[in-house]
Amino acid sequence: MKEKAIITAAITGAIHTPTMSDHLPITPGQIADEAVSAWEAGASVCHIHARNPETGAPVPDVNIMKEIITSIKSRCDIVVCITTGGGFGMTTEQRVAPVTLYKPELASFNAGSINFALFPVIPRYKEWKFEWEKQYLGMTEDFIFANTFKSMKEYCAKFNETGTKPEFEVYDAGMVNNIAFMIQAGYVKKPVYIQFVMGVLGGITPSPENLLFLVDYANRIIGDFEFSVCVAGRAQFPICTQSLLIGGNVRVGLEDNLYLDKGRMAKSSAEQVAKIARIAHELGIAPATPNEAREILHLKGIDKVNF
Repeated sequence: MKEKAIITAAITGAIHTPTMSDHLPITPGQIADEAVSAWEAGASVCHIHARNPETGAPVPDVNIMKEIITSIKSRCDIVVCITTGGGFGMTTEQRVAPVTLYKPELASFNAGSINFALFPVIPRYKEWKFEWEKQYLGMTEDFIFANTFKSMKEYCAKFNETGTKPEFEVYDAGMVNNIAFMIQAGYVKKPVYIQFVMGVLGGITPSPENLLFLVDYANRIIGDFEFSVCVAGRAQFPICTQSLLIGGNVRVGLEDNLYLDKGRMAKSSAEQVAKIARIAHELGIAPATPNEAREILHLKGIDKVNF
């Protein structure tokens, strides 16, 4: 175990829809407020997506993104991690545009292509708040979240140009090999930052054995990396606790899981941050401050962003 661990709060994402939770933030003000609350609860990083403030649909609107991230930066020193995953159906150019424009310290970087399926949740809901929700979820039955070697090479060039650290999102073991290839090809330098994403239908399932395997595999073929874990659904807190036990960092938030406890929905990402921070304290691990996270991840610094 380490003495300090980075807690990331994934504020809204592009997976859950407004029908699923009344607490899901969708306006720029709500998203920014949630990020600041997560910082107050112990998060050192916030992961940001933009949504249509009227309907809650994920959007590639760089102006909405700017409104969110500038509001966050004006109120706290949390590390802002901008998504390049975006939402389903967005082009590569739309997904990477916020990095090019705003030059964040940290941004997500999806390390390979997968079947990213959300459609099985549709039968749980009889009515929808907005027309787009059911169609958006349903399209994932025939959807490949594409991150080709060509697009990843292009992403690396943008990240290197802006001095943005990639947070490599790894949904399955083959993506660890993809990162190793990009290092060998000279597209990215070590040490790298990997986030193991578990529980998405199409990717690896969350289990203690699978997390140990992924970490061991990355150790064997990469060797010099920092890692975090995020988990979709009910296994969020158990597997994130395991990450803390084996020297990793954690991500929580309403992007990944809408619940705080069994049968009790989280009212905010900050509630989840406070819970994992309490668990970390019980294990003798202190949540890293934003500046400590910057040191751990070798980030360029908040003074070098363009927002």
